[in-house]
Amino acid sequence: MQASDIRQRKGASSPDQTHYANGVLRKDKGAEQRLKHGIPMQILRTLLLATWFNCCAVTLVTTQLIGSPLYVINKKWYYNYMAMTKQGFGLVITAMTEWGCPTLVRVSGDKSVRGELNVAKDGRLASSFSERLVLVANHQVYTDWLYLWWFSYTNRMHGHIFIILKESLKYIPIIGQGMMFYGFIFMARKWLSDKPRLQHRLEKLKTMHSGPMSGSQPYDPMWLLIFPEGTNLSINTKRRSAEYGEKNGLPLFKHVLLPRTTGLFFCLQQLKGTVDWVYDCTVGYEGPPKDSLPDKYLTLRSTYLQGRPPKSVCMHWRRFAVSEIPLDDQKEFEAWLLARWAEKDQLLEEFFETGRFPTDLEGSISCDSTDEDQKAAAAHGYVETDVKLGHWSEVGQIFMVLAGVAVLLKIPKLFFTGA
Repeated sequence: MQASDIRQRKGASSPDQTHYANGVLRKDKGAEQRLKHGIPMQILRTLLLATWFNCCAVTLVTTQLIGSPLYVINKKWYYNYMAMTKQGFGLVITAMTEWGCPTLVRVSGDKSVRGELNVAKDGRLASSFSERLVLVANHQVYTDWLYLWWFSYTNRMHGHIFIILKESLKYIPIIGQGMMFYGFIFMARKWLSDKPRLQHRLEKLKTMHSGPMSGSQPYDPMWLLIFPEGTNLSINTKRRSAEYGEKNGLPLFKHVLLPRTTGLFFCLQQLKGTVDWVYDCTVGYEGPPKDSLPDKYLTLRSTYLQGRPPKSVCMHWRRFAVSEIPLDDQKEFEAWLLARWAEKDQLLEEFFETGRFPTDLEGSISCDSTDEDQKAAAAHGYVETDVKLGHWSEVGQIFMVLAGVAVLLKIPKLFFTGA
């Protein structure tokens, strides 16, 4: 991104606002339509992006199938191999976002993550979070997990992210099978059936292996991503959350849903002693007017096909020591989590008022970038960057195994033909 682009996008919203009501774009006087692509271009983009994504997805699942026998041969090799294929999917979605819908990300945090957010010489974010952590976040729209997976890429942990998600997703053709190989945890939202399945998967996340993908800690690297709200924010989910809160005497939040405590409480209990930190991310999307619901206009179609990504994706990070979280009593844990969500609600209130999250990192972010705008942002406690790869050649990793297999199959044919 050019410096002039950052300056243009860094400022407050223009007085000529584009508003959204019931999912329909409505322009104030003088406002320009933000819809970038018409129907013909949307069709073309659909074909191009679908071809890219599906080709990569099929390639990665085929790669997983090729390596699946390693599970019975050597589990150390198997887990390293699957982590490599998971890295590949992180590259797929990062490349698709960089090429299909360039997106500015503004990252900040409180003093608990001071020194862990840095800027590389090329202006990209270079985070340095722990190799093993539980990551919780509010759930605004369906693209949240895409940006969080990209964030793990900035930490070189995109091959070690594990996501807890609803069971229906595992039945998506190809993608569902790939996520099962990745060790993602599928929940049916019925605790009696979910608990043994969750416990089984968590036991596997407490393993110790060696190898190039195993990290430096005694236990294997792991970023376990949980959305405690259970679903994304929408009119229906907000209504149901409010009804549940009123019935149970719980606080009503303005910008987030009430978090569910059972799954996260169980995860932290099971992982206690193997994980030191819970990292909390509050996600906000710049562009919508205050008090609107982002799912009404930030959809996969608007982001990737219509050329209407969020003006910026803003992340506010903080971390909590697992040893200081009350895990002996679920009621105490529920009160602790509700307090954190109340803080999230306030963070989002400030974000919608000012266009920025508050930060305690002024001047503490390491910045090697030569871009003056990036240095200025870092001095104020923000990292502003784009969702992008370090180099386009990284996508070669996605096809590496299949290319190798193709070469190996070709060698005997050449040998016998030559004979």
